[in-house]
Amino acid sequence: MKTTHTKRAFKYRFYPTEAQAAELSRTFGCVRKVYNLALAARAEAWSLRQERVSYNATSAMLTAWKKTEELAYLNDVSSVPLQQALRHLQTAFTNFFAKRARYPHFKSRKSARRSAEYTTSAFRFRDGELTLAKMAEPLHIVWSRPLPKDAKPSTVTVSQDAAGRWFVSLLCEDPTVRLLPTTDRAVGIDAGLDHLLTLSTGEKIANPRHERHERRDRARLARAQRELSRKAKDSANRDRARRKVAKVHARIADRRRDHLHKITTRLVRENQTIVIEDLTVQNLLKNHTLARAISDAAWREFRSLLEYKAQWYGRTVITVDRWFPSSKLCSTCGTVRDAMPLHVRTWTCACGATHDRDVNAARNILAAGLAVSACGADVRPQRETSRTRRSVTKQEGPRATVGIPVY
Repeated sequence: MKTTHTKRAFKYRFYPTEAQAAELSRTFGCVRKVYNLALAARAEAWSLRQERVSYNATSAMLTAWKKTEELAYLNDVSSVPLQQALRHLQTAFTNFFAKRARYPHFKSRKSARRSAEYTTSAFRFRDGELTLAKMAEPLHIVWSRPLPKDAKPSTVTVSQDAAGRWFVSLLCEDPTVRLLPTTDRAVGIDAGLDHLLTLSTGEKIANPRHERHERRDRARLARAQRELSRKAKDSANRDRARRKVAKVHARIADRRRDHLHKITTRLVRENQTIVIEDLTVQNLLKNHTLARAISDAAWREFRSLLEYKAQWYGRTVITVDRWFPSSKLCSTCGTVRDAMPLHVRTWTCACGATHDRDVNAARNILAAGLAVSACGADVRPQRETSRTRRSVTKQEGPRATVGIPVY
């Protein structure tokens, strides 16, 4: 098996001392300040003079800001995280101009997650101990899993989440990531809510939100949110209540992420080709009846995990156009039904074939993806040329809510 020399981030929990926590909090504040100042300067230069400001220009601005009395406190923290903040801003603008992202926004002091990035000149990693710039002692890290042998981190990112937990992420090459042996297995996946995923093999993967511990955490979250709503604004009690809500949210998110990691790892290991639908989650969230259930399903995160793992291990992920009528198409004879209401979970085609709605959709998705892979066929249906721009074979009526059951 061939080694791909993949760079991989290893994330660990750590427990800072009071001095380390204070230093990191100062660093987070300075990173936010520099990012916002640079963003304001770039926005002003464009609005007044139609001038684009480069990273080098903002770096020169940072040097000037440090010399002013008002911003002299920027000298008290390591300069590397401040420079990295400017690089991140440059990346954000690059993505914006390439139409891959929205316009960069200012960082809020009340942001749920704070972070700072250190490069090799600003930390020392030796004998399993990590010491950051401006700190006398190494961080107390809980090594929940080993780093690759002889690992040399190129970047270290320190963060604190809304629940107050501290994390450190070390980016280093992982020689254990190897291309898997090729296989002829392929699978189509239909995303849903009643079942999180339905595979073309007929397997249905349960949605964790139906499990007992998930329902128990939902009840705790509702109770904690009610308590939070009763606290006076800007009070210590409100801050404690907010932290309690954040801890429940973190527990739910951690469990969801762990579940998705296990599913995506298994799918990538077992299949050479994986076919999914190109769902627009942002549009689906406009359905306020199902918005929370769709968010909990985390389809976007599932796709992200699936794609980078497939790239690591030499697998192929194919996306089928969201307008492909996977639910209405008979996987046996190819007949497309005129309508398929969401409450219909099982249906019988004129050819006599009886279909489970989600399994049938997954099989159609697989067939369409394999057609694209084999001959470059277009799985997008013919579109009407009227002003409505609506598809004549749109899958689920006025909204592209593929595989979403009615509750």
